[in-house]
Amino acid sequence: MLLELPPGEFAGYIFDLDGTLVDTMPLHFRAWAAAMREAGLREALDENLFYALGGVPTRKVAEIFAAHYGLSIDPDAMFHRKEALFLEFQAEVRVIEPVAAIARRAAGVRPVSIASGGPRPIVERSLEITGLAPLFPVVVTADDVTHGKPSPDMFLLAALRMGVPPADCLVFEDAEPGIRAAEAAGMRWVRVPSRPATPTSPSTFAQGAGAPNAERR
Repeated sequence: MLLELPPGEFAGYIFDLDGTLVDTMPLHFRAWAAAMREAGLREALDENLFYALGGVPTRKVAEIFAAHYGLSIDPDAMFHRKEALFLEFQAEVRVIEPVAAIARRAAGVRPVSIASGGPRPIVERSLEITGLAPLFPVVVTADDVTHGKPSPDMFLLAALRMGVPPADCLVFEDAEPGIRAAEAAGMRWVRVPSRPATPTSPSTFAQGAGAPNAERR
């Protein structure tokens, strides 16, 4: 994976976590699939739909899944069950090293932060398991805002806590809701591919020289 940063100077760097810094998306999918089966889903959970909701808070995802499949689901109960299932898999989490390397370099010279749609205990545990926690004094999660991605609230709060103007931040994201949130916050962004492109989920990654796996704005 080669990621080319856009030109220009940035005063702060904001990283999504799942699918961007750590390879947890397959683990989250397993947890969602199991939780949805328990809730009455009688077909395979749509993987493309799941990835399209990357960064969206868990309760909101539960509401979207319920509407999509015509199921009656208590979003709060689903939140707790899905996250409990994810905890069973969380020890398998691995760092996405090309992005982590950028974060390590940036942390030496600029403020860096996490802006994740996950609940704080899950986010902090993933950072601890992977050894990334010391890099990020600022961690913003779904617990800290009223509106999650694609609202810009998480990114704006991360910029505020870093003491950096939003326009001077660069965001690393893997999913469309996060990209939309970064744009709404007035921030430039780099897209990190979190899964291979498929015929039903076409790649929008830039294919320019030096950045075969990254789209950037």
